[in-house]
Amino acid sequence: MFVALTVQPALALSRVKDLVDVEGIRDNMLVGYGLVVGLNGTGDSLKNAPFTQQSIQTMLERMGVNTRGTTMQTKNTAAVMVTASLHAFASNGSHTDVSVSAMGDAKSLQGGTLLVTTLFGADGQIYALAQGPVAIGGFSAQGDAGSVTRGVPTAGRIPNGAIVEREINFNLAAEHSLKLALRNPDLTTASRIAAAVNSYIGSTVAVASDPATVHLAIPSEYKGGVVGLLTDIEQVKIATDQVAKVVINESTGVIVMGSDVRISTVAIAQGNLTIRVTETPEVSQPGPLSSGTTQTMARTKIDIDDGKKNKMVVMREGIALQNLVDGLNALGVGPRDIISILQAIKAAGALQAEIQVIG
Repeated sequence: MFVALTVQPALALSRVKDLVDVEGIRDNMLVGYGLVVGLNGTGDSLKNAPFTQQSIQTMLERMGVNTRGTTMQTKNTAAVMVTASLHAFASNGSHTDVSVSAMGDAKSLQGGTLLVTTLFGADGQIYALAQGPVAIGGFSAQGDAGSVTRGVPTAGRIPNGAIVEREINFNLAAEHSLKLALRNPDLTTASRIAAAVNSYIGSTVAVASDPATVHLAIPSEYKGGVVGLLTDIEQVKIATDQVAKVVINESTGVIVMGSDVRISTVAIAQGNLTIRVTETPEVSQPGPLSSGTTQTMARTKIDIDDGKKNKMVVMREGIALQNLVDGLNALGVGPRDIISILQAIKAAGALQAEIQVIG
């Protein structure tokens, strides 16, 4: 059965804090290349991953060990990409989590330790150093006749595994104006945010310039300045709005519809011809003291469903989401058939909503 959950508009109040991002307050992506050592024979095979061997040689040379010209056979090391997110206003010496992903043909990173790795920003500068034991969420085991793998043993995390070495300079308190960027752009929502903020402050300090942006002027006399103003207005609640949309994931059969989805009068029938053939062979045994032989008798059963029991449902103009769900459930169709029905309704021009297909 297809079920929809709707929320009454009177309860759909959200904080400004949960609807917008403040310009300048953002995370920054970091990336680095490193080596994970201490693997129990599950690392890269150096023959298939020459970059791993080159990295090992370079690392050993820095420590005064010359391995040039020698043949390495170790499988206890894996080359990895290390990624992290540098949080806004992260200070020198603070920690952040890092993710580690194998690059070569390593089987698992279980039990491995990431050697000190420099993490770079988009500008090529070093912002953090990462190191520590890798924790993975999967495992891999194998024997002579089979193997089993659960999860992804070639990717893991190091909680608080990176130390921030460089801060990103942004003086929020010195700003005289800011932009509030809506996470889900909508012209009505942007206008409501501006109106609610102006009503709370008592003067016109917020203006919606487009569906995704609200400009905020900082009153010079406001107590607490920029930080105080943002702290106050982020708790203001408004009723959000959104475009009527139906989101369909064809790979999983998941359907999500907004409460504002409406359809015009339309008649729907669903039914397909289904032929099911079942083979149930029976064994025939000869009688006692007879010269007969045991034989297998074929038994074939054919069931035909021509959809005669399916009904046609008429959906009246302007019906809401719950009525649409009830009508589709009355047809006894599953999510995959509902996807086809919704697309057909949209093609007929009767669905007053946007269909977005993902997956």
